[in-house]
Amino acid sequence: MNQMAIEVSNLRKNFGKQIVLNGINLSVPAGTVFALLGPNGAGKTTLIHILSTLITPDEGKVRVGGYDVLTQQDQVKQTISLTGQFAAVDEVLSAEENLIMIGRLSGLTTAESRQRTVELLKAFDLVDAAKKKVKTYSGGMRRRLDLAISLVVSRPVIFLDEPTTGLDTISRRALWEIIKQLAKNGMTVFLTTQYLEEADQLADRIGVINGGRIVAVGSSEELKSHVGGEVIELLNADDEVIHTIPTSGSIEDISRTLNELVRSVPVGTRVNIRRPSMDDVFVAFTSNAKETMHA
Repeated sequence: MNQMAIEVSNLRKNFGKQIVLNGINLSVPAGTVFALLGPNGAGKTTLIHILSTLITPDEGKVRVGGYDVLTQQDQVKQTISLTGQFAAVDEVLSAEENLIMIGRLSGLTTAESRQRTVELLKAFDLVDAAKKKVKTYSGGMRRRLDLAISLVVSRPVIFLDEPTTGLDTISRRALWEIIKQLAKNGMTVFLTTQYLEEADQLADRIGVINGGRIVAVGSSEELKSHVGGEVIELLNADDEVIHTIPTSGSIEDISRTLNELVRSVPVGTRVNIRRPSMDDVFVAFTSNAKETMHA
């Protein structure tokens, strides 16, 4: 069994009278990718800030890399890397200068910093733009540089807070490949995201947070199967989905549902039957007051 890189027990955090985290229990095995999904304001960023020692919890036990985030902060900081929602790079400097500077600030020698910079520029496809000022970079390039900076000194655990927000599809998928490679290299990746496909593509396990609570945890397939069987979609003449109906997946249930629809939907309405998606999971666990599910 994998050693746990992250262990959270009964974590609570309030800001004034606002309850942000309300009894979080969570564990992430070392060397895996864990994605945390949830609507805005659900507590995703607050949880990452506690895990990375930026803010302190009100109650509960939190360990990262085996270290307590309250009593062993220095050890936790030596175990983690963090990339926030916004690129934390110096726009006046070039990518090369940014990376060398962070290397020196992290305790590497000048030679080590330069060597590590060469490696990261190549790994993140920034060689051609290495000497250009960051203020001339596209959003995707800045995000790649931001992630490269967080990896100047290799740590076993990395936190990515909505790493692809604001990126176009091509840039997002390029960053996915980088994240997959980090996991292949044995790093534990904990990411928050608003993109359901991102969690589906990247994560070994997915957690859904809503109202400050973890309401579901499991693999993509486990969460989808918990939602139900095949989903019936009704489409209008423009092929737009106008209604979705979950089913148990049995022939009897699908047949009964289709027979009922024949009598109630407008003529010309088309039907599509598909497997549940992460969209269905997200809606199911953030729209209804369901019991917590751990798969």
